[in-house]
Amino acid sequence: MSAPARDRRQVRLSRALGLPLTPKAEKYFERRPYPPGEHGRARRRNDSDYSVRLKEKQRLRAQYNIREAQMLKTYKEARRLPGLTGENFVELLEMRLDALVLRAGFARTIAQARQFVVHRHICVDGQRVDRPSFRVKEGQMIHVHEKSAQMDPFQVSAAGAHRDVLPAVPGYLKVDLEALQATLLRRPKRDEVPVTCDVQLVVEHYSR
Repeated sequence: MSAPARDRRQVRLSRALGLPLTPKAEKYFERRPYPPGEHGRARRRNDSDYSVRLKEKQRLRAQYNIREAQMLKTYKEARRLPGLTGENFVELLEMRLDALVLRAGFARTIAQARQFVVHRHICVDGQRVDRPSFRVKEGQMIHVHEKSAQMDPFQVSAAGAHRDVLPAVPGYLKVDLEALQATLLRRPKRDEVPVTCDVQLVVEHYSR
């Protein structure tokens, strides 16, 4: 898929889900904050309980840019852990390598973060990792490979160019942006994770 086509898809998906998924989509979303299509502006009938929960699940999945199978697998894992399933669910998603690459400011979007990982630009504790779903553990350091760090996209990141479009670095990450290094200090807490989602509705969707 070409970059313009991918951008259009993200804009359309953002409008359908009611939240901007990328910085570029946010600009379009501000001008057209209603669903796409010829009936996007029309008053919509009340959604069913099922459709409300489904949409919330889709919103969460889109923010992490993962497949449904990965979502379901993570939910089942969260359900087995002690504590609240919804909080466990988001915390597990947030500990994915691609998500932390984005939170650290190494990438501008979750799609770009995923691409950096797949192309073997990202290391964990000195070892290259090419799986975006890799679960980072507390105390592990994420960093850009020394050869990759000289590439333009990472030089832009190191200069802090993405900070104007990304949320502040959460408390569970220690980031040295100039060195393109970040350490997961501890397990994320749900209220620290910068995703827009009513997690309880997602849990209700999967547990129906």
